[in-house]
Amino acid sequence: MTSELSFFEDYEIGMKINTIGRTVTETDIVNFVCNYGFFEELFVDMEYVREKSIFKQRIAPGALIYCVAEGLSVQALARLNFAAIAFVGMENFRIPRPLYCNDTIRVEIEVVGKKETSKQDRGIIKFHHKVINQRGEIVMEYDILRMARRKVDH
Repeated sequence: MTSELSFFEDYEIGMKINTIGRTVTETDIVNFVCNYGFFEELFVDMEYVREKSIFKQRIAPGALIYCVAEGLSVQALARLNFAAIAFVGMENFRIPRPLYCNDTIRVEIEVVGKKETSKQDRGIIKFHHKVINQRGEIVMEYDILRMARRKVDH
């Protein structure tokens, strides 16, 4: 793609986009938990985590993983000058395994669907996101529907 805007028509089903990586630190987890009220023992009580949880170490809340993954995804699409209009929805959300403190994630984004709308200046693109840790394990996946500008002849 060029440095010009990339429109609805520029995205083909099967196209893949990869983000940079980002390490989720203890500071990220603690700040997120405190800022957004995730005061569950699993996130705030390390004695509980070590003695009673199945994980035995600090994990990141799923909401934090999603936020970091979407930040990475938006940055990757911005590098392609994606002509975004709006976030339309999310489908098929799942968290198959935990993300541990100091794990590094990246997002593999694949175009899995496209739909024209009744308005000729926009369309909907369905992206499948796989959030993958440094061991190559999927820690989250979901589909995002984003509205994108279309090329319009003037």
